Amino acid sequence: MDQQISFAKKNKPVFMTPYISKSISYENYQTLLDNLMAEGKTTGENQSDDFLNYAKLNLARMHRLNKTGIIIPELKELLLKVKSDFIFLILTEGWCGDAAQNIPVIHLIEKECKQIELKLLLRDENLELMDRYLTDGGRSIPKLICLDKKSLKEVFVWGPRPAAVQELMLELKAKNATLAEKGEVIHKWYNADKTLSLQKELLVLIEKRLC
Repeated sequence: MDQQISFAKKNKPVFMTPYISKSISYENYQTLLDNLMAEGKTTGENQSDDFLNYAKLNLARMHRLNKTGIIIPELKELLLKVKSDFIFLILTEGWCGDAAQNIPVIHLIEKECKQIELKLLLRDENLELMDRYLTDGGRSIPKLICLDKKSLKEVFVWGPRPAAVQELMLELKAKNATLAEKGEVIHKWYNADKTLSLQKELLVLIEKRLC
């Protein structure tokens, strides 16, 4: 867990300003993905059939979670205690399965708490920023960077996936599982978990750092 959830040990310089300026809202991100899919495309340079199929499935998952996602009561209650303003800046891509499973829930948090603003950036268009937030040396996404809205100083970092499924992913990699095999196992886990692990991890971070 230490490699995917971290607290800022010292303030970051305000290099975040240009990234915030070009980031987009969740609604605009959703529209971007919908429009690209209508053209038979996804984000990024890889437009292979495999990536397009992943993007199509993940877009459907996002739409489903938009309609069915529910914030657990204890997190909803905690969000009422957030007093300062924060930005949840997320590096993502339309073809990413973990992004599709997690970002809609983070959007629900934004809708529940007016002090939190969700902003999104495409990873492959912002590799300089991505490379500051690697996971085990890789550019794994989604990566959530919580910033104080006034100073743009880092408050905490989360990602690319809940701790339990991160461990599962490492096990699959050790077994040299194919991309398709990983996808099947990981998304079966997400379906069974029903976003609870993500919400509980974010509850801990919000309680410690935002309240």
